Amino acid sequence: MNLTAKKVLKLLRRGEPGRYFDKHGLYLVVASRDSAHWEKRYQLDGKEHYHGLGSASAFSLAEARQRNRRAAQMLEDGICPIAQKRAAKAERIAAAAAAVTFGQCATDYFNAHSPGWKHPKHVAQWRASVLGKTMTGAPAEADRCKILRALPIAKVDTPAVLSALRPIWETKPKTMERVRARIAAVLDYAKAAQYRSGDNPADIAVIGKVLPVRGKVTNFPAVPYSEIPDFMAALREYEGSAARALEFLVYTAVRSAEAREATWGEIKFNEAVWEIPAERMKADREHIVPLSPAAIELLRELPREGDGDDALVFVGPRPGKPLTDLSLMRLMRKLGRTESVHGFRSSFSDWAHERTAHSNHAIEISLAHSVGGAQERAYRRGPMLEKRRRLMADWARYCSSPPAAAQEPGKVVVPIREQS
Repeated sequence: MNLTAKKVLKLLRRGEPGRYFDKHGLYLVVASRDSAHWEKRYQLDGKEHYHGLGSASAFSLAEARQRNRRAAQMLEDGICPIAQKRAAKAERIAAAAAAVTFGQCATDYFNAHSPGWKHPKHVAQWRASVLGKTMTGAPAEADRCKILRALPIAKVDTPAVLSALRPIWETKPKTMERVRARIAAVLDYAKAAQYRSGDNPADIAVIGKVLPVRGKVTNFPAVPYSEIPDFMAALREYEGSAARALEFLVYTAVRSAEAREATWGEIKFNEAVWEIPAERMKADREHIVPLSPAAIELLRELPREGDGDDALVFVGPRPGKPLTDLSLMRLMRKLGRTESVHGFRSSFSDWAHERTAHSNHAIEISLAHSVGGAQERAYRRGPMLEKRRRLMADWARYCSSPPAAAQEPGKVVVPIREQS
């Protein structure tokens, strides 16, 4: 017996699970009082198929019969209703994907991944260079992807990526490489979300053939180590946070940002060490710096902006904000030096290799460099803390020695305990 509107209403109210036949392959499928749908059963190519025709709460019996009739007509024309439904869905998805822009994808990627990024500077740089906004929402000066953001993500190709990278290729190759990697990450995200297909046009294997990254490493101009005692004597005559930060940087042979962004929670006075967390290191590995007596004395004399572990060691002009690299560079210029701040790491390395008998391994670890092959590093995982403590103490004594004595061969600091 065929279904009637009254009988359908009764079945839906009862909500008893079951399949109730109407005619021409049409069924009412009841799962519960709140869930029921229409379904067409048919045979095609010797196989049985069930084609959903919509919810019973959305379509009446008469409407379900009309939909069932249209499906039967498609079958008569050799068209599979299920295949056509899937094709229509795919077209809708493709149309929606075609409307998604690079800017939308970049925003989605940033919102999904940035909460896991530990370094605020990386978050700010990513947001500025890709999204074109500062952390306050203002337009960013270092906007590198403005030309890409309005493009459909599916249409971003190599020429489009090159148009964003070319303006900074010659003048800022390192920045170009970082921006390229960020664009590539957004495009990979878009592919995973099925907004685009094919190879990544920002991949280094493609971009590198057109805009090759410079292979030559540029050495930072460094103060000759023989002039370090004279430089330090002049530096100690200056007051202020920038002067003490630069002095501390020289004593510890760290990078500028590592010193400027140091917090009191990283300083362990009892152990005389400075524990720099991995997220603040270039190699993403924690670096333990043994602090010489001179470095400890410098720290103890510094004023404090706050008592919390996250309070900055070197107070900047703005509360809670670190000193800028430019502030250290300006101080260098006041001292009559044309070299870079980063170059003090080279000064330390040259002194340690040429004027002492400390091991190469201890020197390189002091610079937070990886030493040896993977197998050697696996067996030599220790920080060589005591050997490096002696090395940094010798360096601090050299930095504080009278300028004339630093030039005399007989006054060279050569730790006898380390001689071969």
